Amino acid sequence: MANKTLLAEGATTLQRGKACLRCRSVFFRCDGAKPACQQCTRAKKSDTCEYDDGKGKTRTQLLRETIVRLEQRVRELEDPDYISPAVTLFDPRSLRGFSESPPSSSYDSADASFSAGHSPFPSAESPAHSPEGSWGQGHSGASASPPLFAPDMFFQEPQMQQPQPHQFQPPVDLATMLLEIFAPHRQQCGLDIHMGQLRESLGRPRAEQRHPALMNAIFLWACFISRPEPLSQHEEHYLTQALDALRDALREGDKMVDAVQASCLLSSYFLANGRILEGSYHASAAAALAVQCGFHEDVVSDASSWLVDASDELKPSKMDIQQGERILAFWQVYNLDRCWSVALRKPTIIPDGAQAWNSINCPWPMDIAEYQAGVMSSGVNFHTIKSFLEGDVVDNGYSTPALRAKASALLERADSLSATWDPRNKLSDSLPQEIHAFELTINSFASTLPPLHQLTSMGPDNRAVFIAIHTITQAAILHLYQRFAPDDPVSYDKCSRAARACGAVITQITDPDFVFLDPILGPCWTTAAETLLREVSSLSSAWPPINTTDIRNELGTILYAMTKLASRFPLLGKWISAAKLQKQLAEL
Repeated sequence: MANKTLLAEGATTLQRGKACLRCRSVFFRCDGAKPACQQCTRAKKSDTCEYDDGKGKTRTQLLRETIVRLEQRVRELEDPDYISPAVTLFDPRSLRGFSESPPSSSYDSADASFSAGHSPFPSAESPAHSPEGSWGQGHSGASASPPLFAPDMFFQEPQMQQPQPHQFQPPVDLATMLLEIFAPHRQQCGLDIHMGQLRESLGRPRAEQRHPALMNAIFLWACFISRPEPLSQHEEHYLTQALDALRDALREGDKMVDAVQASCLLSSYFLANGRILEGSYHASAAAALAVQCGFHEDVVSDASSWLVDASDELKPSKMDIQQGERILAFWQVYNLDRCWSVALRKPTIIPDGAQAWNSINCPWPMDIAEYQAGVMSSGVNFHTIKSFLEGDVVDNGYSTPALRAKASALLERADSLSATWDPRNKLSDSLPQEIHAFELTINSFASTLPPLHQLTSMGPDNRAVFIAIHTITQAAILHLYQRFAPDDPVSYDKCSRAARACGAVITQITDPDFVFLDPILGPCWTTAAETLLREVSSLSSAWPPINTTDIRNELGTILYAMTKLASRFPLLGKWISAAKLQKQLAEL
């Protein structure tokens, strides 16, 4: 009966051999619709609907051809004397389809702007989707162009008899393009690095370049950011390369700053994609590695080493930036450790005890431009975090990276302080006093931040950082009081106001900002949404009935932002569900 129904539904009789491959295999009547026939669409198999009508190659054929080329490439690597006729190396700069700039100026400018649309891979609208397409589509002589994509585009063979997989690097031009895609998003994953020197290092000998673990992690993020553009299909390649290179970095004990930064990027990538266990593992590994290498004990060099002439002027040097990147790398790990330990409900890794040997004594971070200019960190680098949490808010840490680190410290401390209370025990007299004193510290810190109305005048990357700082600060209030809110009207009111404040921050976000936002906003917005949802539920059940329209509107603002962010980060769809909260709201 089912087969008869399927046959009866066919509205078109196709010539023999014109049906899609799936309908042929199961003897369904195919209507020949493209890109997917009705039978495949109904069966939710649109992605596998292919036609072998002689007008173009199927995906299966393309994959087989790619496998053949990969096998030939493996044979080339095993036998240097073997030359494959199917693989052609070429200079992409020689093709006008790759860049409007002449070859002599290819990616020389630090201000060059790239996006996923500048990828050398074809877009979905391109008439040539196959690996046999050309870089110069639409350009005269395109028929004689080399293959659009071959494995050699992404690999540069080192001069070794037994090359390791992670040692293959993309050509300098492609690597530069990936860096330009990544550069505006570097603070999105917490990486504060001197992009000019990083870009310059691509042309240096291998020993003077940054470690392949870091470079491949950056390339991975560049592909991830490019979703859904074709460049994103290479995420798995760079992920494998980064993981392999990271293992070698740990075995060799070389370039540990790069290894820590790479671990953080990998953790952020996994967390943003909702791969929680892998993200948590790499976050813990990065924190443990930073502590093992003594990053938390870092101190600024003696002032005399910074002076270069009799006038006592400070001159930037390579060592200044290296010192700065080491400090910034520690605070990158710190933010990851503190914020995501709260979100994932796991212990922190980086210790901060009362003794000098296990406390955080690293100076507050500065902007990378300040390290480049030779600016020294002022203040005493001792008990950096503990002094701040005890109320020493007015200190020297006013740079954007420092404010971000302070917000992370507040969030974790608020959560751990409230967790000291066990609901099965009577509330001690000292805990409310500690909580109140810490709330004053949070409010004092919040007063040092730029007002929300000033965010619109900032650049996209800085605005995204301050959106995160404001939101995390309000989330600290939520975590400080939410355990007490069900039974304490004062705590309930403070949580409600903090959740509304998170919504107020969202009103300053424009649609283009969502591509730059920090993934940690997902858990923060979820906490705020759950708080307002409980408030709507409580007011809806009150008598006489209370109008909840305003609260519903504020909750709707947060849910909209969560849905919007979920389109960029699968985290919010796999682990945190805005749709589930929306459904609960509709039922109230």
